[in-house]
Amino acid sequence: MTHFQTGVVALYAGDMATAKKTAKKIAKKSAKKSAKTAPKKSSKSAAKKSAAPAKSTAPLGPYTPVVRAGDWVIVSGQLGVVDGKVVSGGVAKQTAQAVVNLKAQLASVGCSIHDVKKTLCFLTDMDTFTTFNTAYVAGFDGSRPARSTIGVASLPFGGAVEIEAWAFKPLR
Repeated sequence: MTHFQTGVVALYAGDMATAKKTAKKIAKKSAKKSAKTAPKKSSKSAAKKSAAPAKSTAPLGPYTPVVRAGDWVIVSGQLGVVDGKVVSGGVAKQTAQAVVNLKAQLASVGCSIHDVKKTLCFLTDMDTFTTFNTAYVAGFDGSRPARSTIGVASLPFGGAVEIEAWAFKPLR
C-alpha cells in the first residue's frame, strides 16, 4: 500500500494525525526499500524495467488515478487516450480505450472490471449514446455495474468520453 493509500485509509477513519504519521513512516520505508533493491550496475534492460508507468496509464493532470478507501477502490475518470493523445475513431474507439485504461488502473490495485459496482460516464454528445453503450457493454465483459451517463459541454484533451468507476474489493 502506498503512503497516499494508507493516508486515505487513515483519513477515511477520520484521523488526520495518524494519516500524516503513517504517510511519513511509509515514505521512509519505501525510500529504504528502493535503496536496497536498486540495481548495482545499470544496463539498458534494467533501465527499461524500472521506467515510469506507461504513458497511457499515467495521469494527465494533477490527480491520483486510483485510490483505495477501506474496501472501496475509486478510479478517477479515464479518457480514451494512449500516450497522452485521444485515440482516433470517434466515440466507439475512445470508449474501448477508456475501458482498457480503466482496467489497467483497477489491475494496479488488484481489482478487475468485475469488482466495479458503479460507473459515472460523461459524453460530450448524447446523440452518440447508442455507440457509446455498445462499446461500453463489450468492454465490461458481462459485468453490469450501476451507471449514470451525463452529457457535458467538453472533456479534457478534447475527449468525447470519460469513465469513472467505484469498485468494491474487501481488504480481508
